[in-house]
Amino acid sequence: MKDINAVPGKDGNKYVPYDRRTGEKSVVFFTRDLSEEGLKKIYDRVSSVLTGKVAVKLHTGEAEGPNFLPRPWVKELLASRQPEATIVETNTYYEGSRYTTEQHRETLKINGWTFCPVDITDEHGVAALPVKGGKWFDEMHVGKGLLDYDSLLVLTHFKGHTMGGFGGSNKNIGIGCADGRIGKKEIHTDPNSMDMWSITQEEFMERMTESTKATVDHFAPHVCFINTMRNMSVSCDCEGVGAEPVVTPDVGILASLDILAVDNACIDLIYNLPKGGGKALIERVETRHGLRQLSYMKELGMGNDRYTLIDIDNGDAEITAAEAVKDVDPEWKPDRYNVFWGRNKRA
Repeated sequence: MKDINAVPGKDGNKYVPYDRRTGEKSVVFFTRDLSEEGLKKIYDRVSSVLTGKVAVKLHTGEAEGPNFLPRPWVKELLASRQPEATIVETNTYYEGSRYTTEQHRETLKINGWTFCPVDITDEHGVAALPVKGGKWFDEMHVGKGLLDYDSLLVLTHFKGHTMGGFGGSNKNIGIGCADGRIGKKEIHTDPNSMDMWSITQEEFMERMTESTKATVDHFAPHVCFINTMRNMSVSCDCEGVGAEPVVTPDVGILASLDILAVDNACIDLIYNLPKGGGKALIERVETRHGLRQLSYMKELGMGNDRYTLIDIDNGDAEITAAEAVKDVDPEWKPDRYNVFWGRNKRA
């Protein structure tokens, strides 16, 4: 049972440098190649765990959103590597262009996610997955359809988030797999409050992370994680055209079998960006106490915050986070996919 006397942890606004961490290491792969080819190359490093019926969890975005993963990248990846895979999503907790299944289907068409099946997993109800070792939940409600799959590819657009500070693989699963009416409410809302967003800071990070753990435990070991560090607004893709302008420079793509390692590596790259390139995103993360996502994943035994960073662009050399970003221009520059309005319908 959940702990009725649960108390949130602390220090979600304090970054822990790599040399102050302890414990085992996991492997994280890195490429600077932000393209279809780069995504396929890094996918190949972690995809051996995917078997049977494969679900692909990505954020398909609010209508006409400018920042989520380029649709052509995903189309090429699935066509060449997972032609039978299905994108999985859930309806939103807030009222917007994905609140109902009917609205959600229309938004998928607007945003161009029409090249493969998309399963809105809570369309036909919910299922409860156990949360092992959680203090806020003993189970988490997810879209019922999620249980129809054997493996999970977590394909994440890494960016900021209004409440979570940042949205990596943890947020993609923790919020994105929770169903739109029960699970997301359990994460966001104190039942004694009239404010639907009443749970914030460390408690929110912990509830979200426990939700993630339920899904990861369900699929383990047939789950892998890819984080794309491109178009990193401080706003989530759920804000659509209302997202804050991108100022953080694009970095690359990371992948791992360890969800904590890959999210922590992304944060480390942001903190190591030269000439203040990571300032805006760092401020967003720290003011929301988002670093509690990482420390709580470690407490729950979900992975390692130490890792070996493998540069697949340079003969699999082992590099540091600082070395990975040392040549990144601190000024963000749009790429050829940044034709905002209707861009996903074009290619």
